Amino acid sequence: MSVALLVLPDFLLIALGWALRHKLGFNREFFAGTERMVYFVLFPALLFQAILRTPISAGSALLLLQATAAVVAIGVALAWLGGMALRAQPLALASAAQCGYRFNTYIGLALAASLGGAHGQTTMALIVGFAVPLANIAAVYGLARHGSNGLLRELLRNPLLMATLLGLAGNLAGLQLPGPVDTVLARLGSASLALGILCVGASLSWQGGQGHGRLIAWILTVKLLLLPLAALAAASLLALPPAESRMLLLFAALPTASAAYVLAMRMGGDGRMVAVLISLGTLLSVVTVPGWLTVAGG
Repeated sequence: MSVALLVLPDFLLIALGWALRHKLGFNREFFAGTERMVYFVLFPALLFQAILRTPISAGSALLLLQATAAVVAIGVALAWLGGMALRAQPLALASAAQCGYRFNTYIGLALAASLGGAHGQTTMALIVGFAVPLANIAAVYGLARHGSNGLLRELLRNPLLMATLLGLAGNLAGLQLPGPVDTVLARLGSASLALGILCVGASLSWQGGQGHGRLIAWILTVKLLLLPLAALAAASLLALPPAESRMLLLFAALPTASAAYVLAMRMGGDGRMVAVLISLGTLLSVVTVPGWLTVAGG
């Protein structure tokens, strides 16, 4: 089966989420409540359990960590340096830069399962687990300098970061969950992906971003074109196995997380521009994600 057909169901879920919100009468409050449930309960359960189960002591896992850290660092550098070269307004740049390196974990884990089965989803969970703290620290730090909320406070309020750290700590400590608890987490996690992707579609917005066209174009170029190139280079330099290389490329090619909008709004940034970036990136990724995976031999 072609890559395009494998990723099509998840992009159809995005379209369904948009139709439910804008055409079929499901109001904003319905999706806001659903997204809070996914963000604070369902997805942290999936992330915690996946990381807890993932072997992280092997040499290939350490190489994957290095490659993931390199991709995120390159995204941060390109987003900020390009924005400064364009002389973007400081608050606009702080809001938009996160869209150059943050990633939609819902789409990533769903596509990883479609493309690589259980091993692919486990590998993506490991990548996400390493990347969540790095990306969140960079995003929160950039906005904290322009808002009233402190860096540490914002990081401690992030449920994905907390789930990642707890999962890593439990993994390293050899924690094994009791059967009923493990089953509850599995059921919560299985509900997170479809609901999360539906919320991605419902959150798409095309209003905002006036006066920031060049900055928006640059951030989209970084996220959808330059970061996948960086992932290919990192995988080649570190000689990652083919399956891990493919998941790293998928991770780098993912559109920006919807949580970037939430963070920008909560910390006094330009949320409307971030919403446009998320929407355009998600729409364009319908083409770019299958394209990158096909070019890479998917």
